[in-house]
Amino acid sequence: MGYLLFQITLFAYVLATGGYVVYFWSQRNDVRTTARGILIGAGVLHTLYLIVRYIEAGHTPLTNHHEAASFFAWSVTWGYLSFHWRYNVRNFGSFVSPLITGLMLIATFSSREIIPLPPALKSAWLPVHASIAIMANGFLALAFCGGIMYLLQERELKNKRFGLFYTRLPSLESLDQLNSHCLAIGFPLLTLGIITGSVWAKQAWGAYWQWDPKETWSLITWFLYAALLHQRFTVGWRGRRAAIMAIVGFSAALFTLWGVTFLLEGLHSYVG
Repeated sequence: MGYLLFQITLFAYVLATGGYVVYFWSQRNDVRTTARGILIGAGVLHTLYLIVRYIEAGHTPLTNHHEAASFFAWSVTWGYLSFHWRYNVRNFGSFVSPLITGLMLIATFSSREIIPLPPALKSAWLPVHASIAIMANGFLALAFCGGIMYLLQERELKNKRFGLFYTRLPSLESLDQLNSHCLAIGFPLLTLGIITGSVWAKQAWGAYWQWDPKETWSLITWFLYAALLHQRFTVGWRGRRAAIMAIVGFSAALFTLWGVTFLLEGLHSYVG
């Protein structure tokens, strides 16, 4: 049942992405409304899938690549929808929905095998730390998409060639505010994820910090975003530099989530 539900959810995400792409070209409000409705439906189905996966596995479904990518996609979906209900950012869904579908495809091609948890993962900290860390990445992903949109819009304005993006993307000010709002949620969650991970490490391995590769890259990612926020509030960093830093920071977050697991061995290698 879980596999079928996942496939239906993936199909719904693909439909929503197609709808947003059509809306980006046509700018028809009825197409946007339909795409949004399908995305909400996909988010609901995805929530049901996570519940079913939890029942099938007997533990929080955040312990392998399939589950991490799936939960990542779920976090981006509901993070985007929460922003959409509060802020009106034109064509934001056209950039976010392909990312969601890409994450779901990663989950599709990753092993769905349910294996027994290692002793270190048999802890109440698993759902707390893992869910907070991935939800942080979800909001940082939204800042990444906003950064891409900002650079595309700025390029057309700078070159004074008002083409495809100029009439479809929000103003640079709106995109910069979007970046700030996403970071205002993503960075505290990232910080909380590191703190809960340290507490869990103390419980599991007897030390709060062991400079494991994933711990190290988490700290590097944190410093990148801390530097961005510091520059925004003290020096007044806005616009292009903030957009580029949001993209660089998200790249570091992705490397922390997956690159470290594949390329560097450490205490977190069992996640694979």
